[in-house]
Amino acid sequence: MSIRLVLADDHPIVLEGLVGVLSHEPDLQIVATARDGEEALAAVRKHRPDVLVLDIRMPRKDGLAVIRDMAQEKLPARIVVLTAAEQEEVFDALRMGVRGVVLKDMAAKSLVRCIREVHAGRRWLERGYATHAVEKLLQRETAAKDLADTLTPRELEVARMTARGLRNKVIAQKLAISEGTAKLHLHHVYHKLDIEGRVALAQYLQRRGLV
Repeated sequence: MSIRLVLADDHPIVLEGLVGVLSHEPDLQIVATARDGEEALAAVRKHRPDVLVLDIRMPRKDGLAVIRDMAQEKLPARIVVLTAAEQEEVFDALRMGVRGVVLKDMAAKSLVRCIREVHAGRRWLERGYATHAVEKLLQRETAAKDLADTLTPRELEVARMTARGLRNKVIAQKLAISEGTAKLHLHHVYHKLDIEGRVALAQYLQRRGLV
């Protein structure tokens, strides 16, 4: 029985290349293609593929949002992520249950093998990427635990939103608190971490892989 695939990449040349390579494999069947996250999610809902090959960065809805929505809807397709080297989003994807990672500049045979391995229920990460991914995940988990011991959950939320560039008014709206309360939380964050200003906070969290 063929492995049914949905392919999602916002670059037409890449997508055409994927179709050209995978359509020649006798055990693979491409049931749909997509050029953004919304199309990818719609295709998975409609066709119920065995495997979704997903570019991590796409317009309208990025790869992580697609993965989250699939998990919430309990869509059974396994996911293989296409990525450029050193994309932080990949580590989030791994934490969310993605079992296959392929670098875009690797040989096509790597993707074919990855699809087969993931479909069989195994994990497949690009050579050298597995060790790096595990190290990054462990670093992030340790940093997150240390920060959770220092900040309250709400302070951590405010810190991350601030580091992503959101202003106090927007943070307050998203968390359903007053702008004054958001500012107070941020003041506590600066004091507890012994840092000054939004730039320093962003650098602090980025170094620890938390934004």
